[in-house]
Amino acid sequence: MAVKAKGRWISIAGLLALSFLWSLGPLRSDLFPHSAQGPPPQFESEAVQFALLALVAGTFALARRVPWSRGREIRVCILVGLGLFAAPDILVYAADGIVSSLTRVALFSLTPVFAVVLEPYWGTDSRPPAKAGLTGALIAVLGTLCVFPLAVPASIGAGAAFAGLILAAALVAAANCAAVRMASHHSSEPIAPMAAIAGATAAVALALAGAFTPHATSDWADLAHADSLAWLWLALVPLPGLLLLFWLLRRMSAAAMTTRYLLAPLMAIVVEIALMRPAVSSLTWLGLLLIAAGAGWLALDPGERTQPDPLPLNLNRE
Repeated sequence: MAVKAKGRWISIAGLLALSFLWSLGPLRSDLFPHSAQGPPPQFESEAVQFALLALVAGTFALARRVPWSRGREIRVCILVGLGLFAAPDILVYAADGIVSSLTRVALFSLTPVFAVVLEPYWGTDSRPPAKAGLTGALIAVLGTLCVFPLAVPASIGAGAAFAGLILAAALVAAANCAAVRMASHHSSEPIAPMAAIAGATAAVALALAGAFTPHATSDWADLAHADSLAWLWLALVPLPGLLLLFWLLRRMSAAAMTTRYLLAPLMAIVVEIALMRPAVSSLTWLGLLLIAAGAGWLALDPGERTQPDPLPLNLNRE
């Protein structure tokens, strides 16, 4: 039990590290205000980071001579790459300029809610959604709405973009459940082949999406001529975060893993408050407290029912 508890806290530490790495993205301009580069092209830079994931994971799998996925497993890996990474990014891009970034964060806080509901059907747990887990997810959503105001769409176009972001949150939750299920069913093999296939799928899909955006050629040129800091950022922030994400697939439930969509904005706000020291309203503090409480509730899985470990020498048998 002590070993199991230690492993659980290591997984929690991994989740916190993943969330912290994700929180650094919006803070890049604050952390490096004198960088000459502006925001990198979205699709192109993300295609590169997923290609790096595929390269690192694929090299590891080949070096360790890990058997690669086949048949239905490959299809699941492809769907994970599309549902977890590519499709949500495309939907976010489509909503850019129509739905504010604050509303986008508020809508993605629904991801743990979808994960709690979908996990009995797409994940490893066949039990009905735990009321405790759903309560924690809803508490976190309420806290997010206290911090990030939700702008109600005022037009048909805004409503479509609004619905697209909700769909993106649902896709992430479903893909996360499928990824956890596949990883749990192959616990004896490294997860590297799955990460390589999913990363390659996302890289190809995002590169194709970028080809249909305005100024696609110049965006690739800007990325190719980016300074060393931009490439160092890709290697030290997004790539370790993606590796941590796949490492966690066997160690946490899908609902617990999706708390990164709650913890990353929470950490970004806390870091910004510490650096910029702005005036913070009591409603914002209450929201941050609710986000932390709801995310912690989900990450610790209070409603999880574990089967008793078999005793040695089959002493648990009647």
